[in-house]
Amino acid sequence: MPSLIHVEKHFKANDTVRDVVIGMSDGLTVPFALAAGLTGAIAASSIVITAGLAEIAAGSIAMGLGGYLAAKSDYEHYFSEKKREEYEVKELPDAEREEVAVVFRDYGFPEEEIKLILDRFEKNPKSWVDFMMKYELGLEEPDKKRGLKSALTIALSYIVGGMIPLSPYFFVAQAKDGLVISIVMTMVALLIFGFIKGKFTGAKPLISAIQTVVIGGMAATAAFLLAKFIG
Repeated sequence: MPSLIHVEKHFKANDTVRDVVIGMSDGLTVPFALAAGLTGAIAASSIVITAGLAEIAAGSIAMGLGGYLAAKSDYEHYFSEKKREEYEVKELPDAEREEVAVVFRDYGFPEEEIKLILDRFEKNPKSWVDFMMKYELGLEEPDKKRGLKSALTIALSYIVGGMIPLSPYFFVAQAKDGLVISIVMTMVALLIFGFIKGKFTGAKPLISAIQTVVIGGMAATAAFLLAKFIG
């Protein structure tokens, strides 16, 4: 009887998906809320378009820069911790041996097997440090190009998301007419985005879709009512 080949499939683009989620979610909700808020106070679509484009430009730059700095911080933190572990493995080997032993004891390894592992680590300090980084500190070595990728992904996702609620105002003279179309387009986009986000992140897609629509709708409604009250 032929044996079955087990092939594990794991999603490996978590960082990219996270960046798309950050960019798209803010891009859909913030410009939508701004456009809705302005519609509550002014009548001309041209003003909403101008303000909306300015917000999208500023928001995409700010969000992209934030993503870059966050990735850069992760990279610097990893190598700072790695340098510390390299020092401890060299200068404080007994303490590091005990930390490794604790890890394997938690998995039920007997002492004689732990001693063999520790002896191997002492002969290969690089592997020892890599082990400590992963299993003691829970840190994976980040991609050196992660900062730029994160910045571009978040910024572009923000622009794409922001243009969806703003686009109807290009085709109507009165802002209130554009708002009706913008609401429909944005709610549909939020629903689809929330569903896809749930599929990728492991959440229940329908619940994720509903939550995304509710949050986006609340943000836009609050901005619209505030602008209407002030105006």
